[in-house]
Amino acid sequence: MDDLHIPVLLREVIEYLAPAAGRIYVDANLGLGGHTQKILETSGPNGQVIGFDWDADALARAKKRLAPYEGRVRFVHRNFAEIRKSLQELGIERIDGLLLDLGLSSLQLDVSGRGFSFLKDEPLDMRMDVRRKDTAAGLINSLSEEELADLFYYYGEERQARRIAGFIVEARQRKKIETTARLAGIVAEAVPRRFHPRKIHVATRTFQALRIVVNDEMENLKTVLRDGAEFLKTGGRFCVITFHSLEDRLVKRAFAGNEILRPLTRKPVVAGEEELSRNPRSRSAKLRAAERV
Repeated sequence: MDDLHIPVLLREVIEYLAPAAGRIYVDANLGLGGHTQKILETSGPNGQVIGFDWDADALARAKKRLAPYEGRVRFVHRNFAEIRKSLQELGIERIDGLLLDLGLSSLQLDVSGRGFSFLKDEPLDMRMDVRRKDTAAGLINSLSEEELADLFYYYGEERQARRIAGFIVEARQRKKIETTARLAGIVAEAVPRRFHPRKIHVATRTFQALRIVVNDEMENLKTVLRDGAEFLKTGGRFCVITFHSLEDRLVKRAFAGNEILRPLTRKPVVAGEEELSRNPRSRSAKLRAAERV
């Protein structure tokens, strides 16, 4: 599995983060550890990384991958929104750089069995941290038609939100919706063929919206953008990789509106042709960077 994990925009992340020996970095969404491994290599022999992830399975695999760097990397089984509390508990007052990759790992998409992808028929779970209470199936089967429509519209930017919500409510009256395949099928049926997107699956935005709400992703992002910046040393770098427009707009506004940050990227950095051919999942990735002033 780790061989299948290709960290996105790796060269660009290292260029903007500029890791160096003797410095402390935070990888706020560790995943399978690809970015952190490169940061540790580049900041040798004594640079350090604190890696956050609230997916226990991903954290366990990252620990195995990063075992050669024992003593230089610490692991935190929490969401990145708890960065303030966690760094204070570790006795860390300032950091030299912070990376936040908001993408799903290949583990979550291909192996987790938690329904992050509609390409496999899996239970409709979508929790990054299985300690959380609400699942995607719980939301789909309990929210009102109006609540579902708002969820799909605001968090998935889905123009067919009301139609999809109506089809879901009708379908769940016959039988609870519990799997990814059934939900994807309902969405495909709800959206008239002429409105099916050309480049993405018709259910992509619906699944995105559910995942965002199940994991409280937008509020968590707002928190780490604020708190993470405060922990940076002067000259410290903040790099964020987003995968949809809601995230990117939030990061752009946060960097531009924070008086202690100076944006380094006027436009987001995207993958080049070589990376796109090697890793098609990088097509949606956008990197923005800022520096503490």
